[in-house]
Amino acid sequence: MRHRQSVGRARRFVREAIAGRLPADRTVDVAVCVSELATNALRHTPPGRQFRVRLAVSVDKLRLEVHDAGEGKPQLREPAEDDDHGPGLLLVAALADDWGTAPRDGAGKLVWAEFKLAAARQERETPGGAALHTPSS
Repeated sequence: MRHRQSVGRARRFVREAIAGRLPADRTVDVAVCVSELATNALRHTPPGRQFRVRLAVSVDKLRLEVHDAGEGKPQLREPAEDDDHGPGLLLVAALADDWGTAPRDGAGKLVWAEFKLAAARQERETPGGAALHTPSS
């Protein structure tokens, strides 16, 4: 069942999944973005439907996806001064290196945010001057 604790669970899932894999500042950025996207999914998904969080990590980027059954396409907008909601996607746009939406199979959409990662390789000189790239730990 979905409820307000779902957002905290999504944030905890992401933090645990990326612990030690990203610099601390990027971990915070990803956690803020999952919180905002999960909150939007919770607000805009029809009753009785859940949302899903997916992470994909490659050598150079982390992709965060939040899938939901809500209709409509999220749009950046400046909230009015008396709005109690609205700046979430502005935060995502500011913290992520890229973001967007895509259709998904079935009802709804997915909203994604991508974060560039520091080079995951370390260059080391080998005898003869050739460069050898090895994964860093």
